[in-house]
Amino acid sequence: MEYKLKTFDSAIEVTKIANIHYFEFTNKYQTFKDKHSFRELIYVDSGFIMAEAENYTGVIRENQLIIHKADEIHSLTCPDDEASNVIIIGFEAHSSCLDVFSSAPVSLTDGQKKLLTEIIKEGRSVFMPPYDVPQQKDMQKRKLYPFGADQMIKIKLENLFIELVRSKHSIPSEENGEISDDKIHEICGYLKENFRQKITLAELCFLFGTNKTTLCNRFRNTCGETVISYINKLRIKEAKKLLRSGNNNLTEIAVIVGFSSVHYFSRIFKQYENKSPTSYLKTIKSRLML
Repeated sequence: MEYKLKTFDSAIEVTKIANIHYFEFTNKYQTFKDKHSFRELIYVDSGFIMAEAENYTGVIRENQLIIHKADEIHSLTCPDDEASNVIIIGFEAHSSCLDVFSSAPVSLTDGQKKLLTEIIKEGRSVFMPPYDVPQQKDMQKRKLYPFGADQMIKIKLENLFIELVRSKHSIPSEENGEISDDKIHEICGYLKENFRQKITLAELCFLFGTNKTTLCNRFRNTCGETVISYINKLRIKEAKKLLRSGNNNLTEIAVIVGFSSVHYFSRIFKQYENKSPTSYLKTIKSRLML
């Protein structure tokens, strides 16, 4: 029997990706008026922001999304009394059906928000912040770059946009923010993979569908420590490995494991190990000489 193979139609195709970022804006933060050759998705995870663009000027509230057209002049402003968390994704897609989302913000359903969280998780590995230590950059990127991550971002973005077009007038259901022990273990796995990068409680709440109070209480009850302590222990453990290898100085190690400065790294190291990184290194060297 002869089969006639069907060619897939692409209603929406994402052809290129510029960036995927989760920002914690400070109050009074403002971007310059800008335009670029790709579309830009703006999603407010918490708080609200003011948008000024050719097709829409007004408020974008929590759980709302807008997609600026390519070459559309736009800017964002945080109110004086608000520090908002915002996701920005720059992408190229020549699908006119997305134009409707440039004229007014839309609220996401639970399913659409879940797709967005999955995109951010995949984007963590593809759009890692650059390392200041060149020889570590490729090594870490290879280690954290999951198989097919680029394609997964493309697929999930296209999925999200199709869902938005299909149900742009849907009303999202309420979420109580509860999380199970299995979800806590999933969060731990996520932290183990991404502890070298900046991770905030607000971002974790967004990615795993909860709130700060629930996350902190459930994490402490399940793991016996705070989220921050858990992250710091992962960083210190990795730092000790790098100290023993002897291939990097303290400043480089601080950057590699995710600390903002060598001074902060030294303070946290001493807090958990009861000795400074330098003293730890001397201890290791003295044992090797015995």
